Amino acid sequence: MLQGFLIVVSPYLNLNVFLGVLLFGLVILSSAMLTRWVLRYAQHRLLDLPNDRSSHANPTPRGGGLAIVLTLALVLVGLFWGDLLPLRLVMALAGLLPLAAIGFVDDHGHVPARWRFLVQTIVAIWALSWMGGMNTIEVAGTVYLIGWLGNLVAILFMLWMLNLFNFMDGIDGIAGTETVTVALSAAVLMHIAPGANWPPEGRVLLALAAATCGFLVWNWPPAKIFMGDVGSGVLGFVLALLALWSAREHSLSLAAWLILVAVFMVDASLTLLIRIRRGERWYEAHRSHAYQQASRRFGSHRKVTLSVLTINLVWLLPLAWLATAHATWELGFLLIAILPLSVTAYRLGAGRS
Repeated sequence: MLQGFLIVVSPYLNLNVFLGVLLFGLVILSSAMLTRWVLRYAQHRLLDLPNDRSSHANPTPRGGGLAIVLTLALVLVGLFWGDLLPLRLVMALAGLLPLAAIGFVDDHGHVPARWRFLVQTIVAIWALSWMGGMNTIEVAGTVYLIGWLGNLVAILFMLWMLNLFNFMDGIDGIAGTETVTVALSAAVLMHIAPGANWPPEGRVLLALAAATCGFLVWNWPPAKIFMGDVGSGVLGFVLALLALWSAREHSLSLAAWLILVAVFMVDASLTLLIRIRRGERWYEAHRSHAYQQASRRFGSHRKVTLSVLTINLVWLLPLAWLATAHATWELGFLLIAILPLSVTAYRLGAGRS
């Protein structure tokens, strides 16, 4: 029956595209089903109780990011066995497993920050070693040899991104929406770039977006389950790794990536700097990010999450495309992207209790 259907539609559709869409949908379905399984477990063992630093009012299960991790890991194995991913990329991405493990333990009970940071640093070094290092960087169309400094910056970038997603996962649907829009936007830019072939990191981006979509079915406001540390750090790590990988392979510049993640990057960075300047304990949990301030001001998680989705697709994606099409001007487009976001975050009260 399926074979007959494919014969009928093949003259009107590209068969590879059709099968790709079908697989994308199957990954979404698998992730949604796994999230449902995690929800049943979390309702008894991982209940997030509201406190004075929370942005939710009702006890809600957490740890749903485990479904994203399991789904993504299975898809990566399938892509590798299908000869669609190189071994070194798969091995670099394998760092998501220890990150997910310590995050899952932390969701059950507090893990000291020093142990989490140690695991994160080891994972970043592991991933960078399988990448082959970052001795060069391309800025505005020119490649610069920066040696060991590039490796240090790459490690710090991965550490910041995985913690950034943990900071920004504070209201319903926001981290999942950011991941899906950024991953799909980056994949599209890689596909339409002049003279580009579909790179292996593009396939990982599609897998990440699909796995996260399945989780969003349950996390969309009002959320039935939260992502938890098991998922947020992994999402930040995977996106950071793919950003560095694609920059190294010249499939998408780092400037374009910074434009795509500008909402999270600006909010988290500005909030951190303001809290440090105010002499607050910046390393402690809080709810003074701009997106948290906005959710209280508008009385809605949904409005803020939809705003992030709109900004990513209507504002940042076109700017990232311009940065890709006109590489010599990419830093200018990056500045155009972050300036209004910085002003908006500041006016919303980022970093101020």
